[in-house]
Amino acid sequence: MTKNSANSDPAASSTPTSASNPNSSAKVTTGAPSRPRQPYTPVRPDVQLAKQEESILNDWDRDQIFQRTLDAHGKKTYSFYDGPPFATGLPHYGHLLAGVLKDVVPRYWTMKGYVVPRRFGWDCHGLPVEYEINKANKIESRKDVLKWGVANYNNACRSIVKRYSEEWKKTVRRVGRWVDMENPYFTMDVSFMQSVWWVFQE
Repeated sequence: MTKNSANSDPAASSTPTSASNPNSSAKVTTGAPSRPRQPYTPVRPDVQLAKQEESILNDWDRDQIFQRTLDAHGKKTYSFYDGPPFATGLPHYGHLLAGVLKDVVPRYWTMKGYVVPRRFGWDCHGLPVEYEINKANKIESRKDVLKWGVANYNNACRSIVKRYSEEWKKTVRRVGRWVDMENPYFTMDVSFMQSVWWVFQE
């Protein structure tokens, strides 16, 4: 047995604490160790996702987030082309799925440091527009068109192009797609048709 019986106790031979040694700078940690900080805020069980989404959309509008991504200062341009929907009907699930894909690609290249101009467009050509006018005016043949007048027929077709534009604006915004719908292009515009011929010429 040693001269100091306290030395036989392992606890007594450990480093003195600040309580037993006032000159010691060691800190004493008592209790259970602190838990790491949560990376995400816990979701409440009564969360209302629709209201959260609308709040985010309002924040984007207020801070003009989309417009700020179009600042071309010192950036390269990434050209993005997409096929516009027909202008004769309301958006459906097919439009929404395609719209999300058309939103993902420009956002990716925006995050890569490019500026990606994108305007919403309307497909005004073909049978969908003519079908609506024929049905509304009981036109059943080419003779009926000539009787009414080609100019009148074309004007009637042009008149319904923007019929559902406000509904489209609401839906496109609601799904979170970033695209300029205030300055859309129309395939019936002469400038658009000339640009298509220019592409084929090149």
